[in-house]
Amino acid sequence: MEMAINSSPKDLYLLQSETAGSHLTQDQETKNSMATLVTSSSSLVFSSHSSKLYSPSLSPLPRLSLSLFSQSLSSSLSISPSFLAQNPTVSRKSVSVSAFTVKASATGKKKVLIVNTNSGGHAVIGFYFAKELLGSGHEVTIFTVGEESSDKMKKPPFNRFSEIVSAGGATVWGDPADIGKVLEGKEFDVVLDNNGKDLDAVRPVADWAKSSGAKQFLFISSAGIYKPTDEPPHVEGELVKADAGHVGVEKYISEIFEIWSAFRPQYMIGSGNNKDCEEWFFDRIVRGRPVPIPGSGMQLTNIAHVRDLSSMLTLAVENPAAAGGNIFNCVSDRAVTLNGMAKLCAQAAGLPVEIVNYDPKAVGVDAKKAFPFRNMHFYAEPQAAKEILGWSGTTNLPEDLKERFNEYVKIGRDKKEIKFELDDKILESLKVPVAV
Repeated sequence: MEMAINSSPKDLYLLQSETAGSHLTQDQETKNSMATLVTSSSSLVFSSHSSKLYSPSLSPLPRLSLSLFSQSLSSSLSISPSFLAQNPTVSRKSVSVSAFTVKASATGKKKVLIVNTNSGGHAVIGFYFAKELLGSGHEVTIFTVGEESSDKMKKPPFNRFSEIVSAGGATVWGDPADIGKVLEGKEFDVVLDNNGKDLDAVRPVADWAKSSGAKQFLFISSAGIYKPTDEPPHVEGELVKADAGHVGVEKYISEIFEIWSAFRPQYMIGSGNNKDCEEWFFDRIVRGRPVPIPGSGMQLTNIAHVRDLSSMLTLAVENPAAAGGNIFNCVSDRAVTLNGMAKLCAQAAGLPVEIVNYDPKAVGVDAKKAFPFRNMHFYAEPQAAKEILGWSGTTNLPEDLKERFNEYVKIGRDKKEIKFELDDKILESLKVPVAV
């Protein structure tokens, strides 16, 4: 690995190159990959010449499936390994893959149920997914945890569910443990659980889906279950934390469904998100405050626009034979440094930014509470989705953040009173002045 650094305001974005060769065989070694940060000043170069193997599967056993799509009168042949979640200790380095790229084909109208969380950053995934499915001609019901009259439903994305209804979708509320009662007599072709983080929460939904005749089950997992690696980015098939709740869910659905898939997202942006991401940076930039970032600020992470997550899920619905039995990193195909994210947010706002890097231990703060991202290299790449589903990402942070800043101002958050107690503690410890 080589890294040459010259600080520049344009040292913002890491572009992960495509793995050489789109068709891999089990006897073929994966070619070296290179990630290059491209800037007008060519001031930062990040090259990785590792021998990592792409693997959407933890099992080297190939799966051959043939699906005929009646409406399009076309056939789709996919040859890919079946992901066996019960083998989370198999290293990616011992796995190779044989797969044909699968392009989205019409599979006819599907009845899709989305079980959606009522909190956290994942709620917006269900919202975008529902709208994309409806736009593609599918029938959609979104089942949101909780009560329609609760205060949570007054916040985004829930206060925009009228957009789903006006597009022909249905919305219901309730307890996933009582899903059979809430949806009594209803049948669905596809069920997505975008709520549970462990088997206790997901099992009632999965068991009901199985007993009611659903043919495909999708689960929103998390890229956070990967074990830390010295060879970023994370790829499908890497070691995961055996005690993570999501891992237990992935294993369970692989045992009871023939066609199942799990999706592991990271950080995301998009209209309707109710968990701070870019807003954290905007809050400080618009008020002329320093932006405290733990560590060197060169840590790499992945931030995707939620539309890319929903498009990946939609491809899985429309290509069940290809998607079945696989785990997908549900992320953008680019990485960004933590300092780079601050610069991009400032660029979107058209304002200057003062970045202050610090050692959390030295100033006596918990970085998890003081900063919205992990204080480490933490990013995955969506190689399985590209190879198996023919997916391509559209996230463009410089442009997407402009849209996000416009909405930030539109809702008046730039004028909202905000306390920066942890920031003040950090900056005071470092003797960094803050303008009043």
